[in-house]
Amino acid sequence: MTDARWTRTLRASRPHVYRALIDPAAVQHWMVPDGMSSEVHSFDAREGGGFRISLTYEQPTTSGKTTAQTDTFHGRFVRLVPDTEVVEVVEFETDDPTVRGEMTITYRLADADADGHPDAAVTDLVARHSGLPPGVSPADNDLGWNISLDKLTRLVER
Repeated sequence: MTDARWTRTLRASRPHVYRALIDPAAVQHWMVPDGMSSEVHSFDAREGGGFRISLTYEQPTTSGKTTAQTDTFHGRFVRLVPDTEVVEVVEFETDDPTVRGEMTITYRLADADADGHPDAAVTDLVARHSGLPPGVSPADNDLGWNISLDKLTRLVER
């Protein structure tokens, strides 16, 4: 199992970024790598609440974890601290034992330096992915995370 961490400084307030992390329409928009579409089947953003999401490859492939074309995962919100932290436990829906197992995803938000602009809202985001199964390439996971976080950045900075 592998752990990874990413950081971004976003020109948006912590409440705005937090909402994008727990709003199903926003999640459907940003939490999807290029070349895939996203479908949010269920999403209950409260501690103990669950979610289920499918990411489907747009081009024919056999790379999916759930089916040849699709990665479906479900999870639950373990901790929600408004404007500060989101902790989720997620798991792929798969028959492949190399990609099974619970993973923990943590997002932490903090006020950032606004470079001398006291009226500007700037947020530091730290995302951590713990427990990556051995069948998931760390390089592919890193690429997917970077694409998704870039989309989150564009979404909240609009």
